[in-house]
Amino acid sequence: MANDRQKQGWRSTTILAVRRDGKTAVGGDGQVSLDKIAMKHGARKVRRIYKDQVICGFAGATADAFALMEKFEGKLQEHGGQLQRAAVELAKLWRTDRMLRRLEAMMLVADKDTILLLSGTGDVIEPDEPVIAIGSGGAFAQSAALALYRKTDLAASEIVQEGMRIAAETCVFTNDTLTMEEI
Repeated sequence: MANDRQKQGWRSTTILAVRRDGKTAVGGDGQVSLDKIAMKHGARKVRRIYKDQVICGFAGATADAFALMEKFEGKLQEHGGQLQRAAVELAKLWRTDRMLRRLEAMMLVADKDTILLLSGTGDVIEPDEPVIAIGSGGAFAQSAALALYRKTDLAASEIVQEGMRIAAETCVFTNDTLTMEEI
């Protein structure tokens, strides 16, 4: 059954994360769309959290994403900044808590060593290769970034920039207003 957000036709967000040569870059586009209308062009969907040591990018309902980001930062505090442990604990809470279970969002979280995808279905996924994306343009961005990762020596930030540019050219729900953070 579709939720109210899906019925309204909200679509937005492409978040891409790449790790290479000891650097991790996470980028997100700025478009927020309602059905066929681009409502906002400069949304900031990528943020640094936990003493600027973790980057979090989110897709989905904004209020839900912020609630999850706050919970995740709390788990990072609770577990001394251990990214994987905090991610697993958030995923367990997200799955079992009545209120959190209803939140409509996904997150990419990264530190200098690890990139993880977190979802409300309890997923904590570390990609086989250090390239992963979420959101409406995620498949476009990830495909472009994976090809660049495999076939070039570009830095993580350059791969994110180019992958996001290609996604913006391909996905109507992704724009070329990029917010990027690098660790």
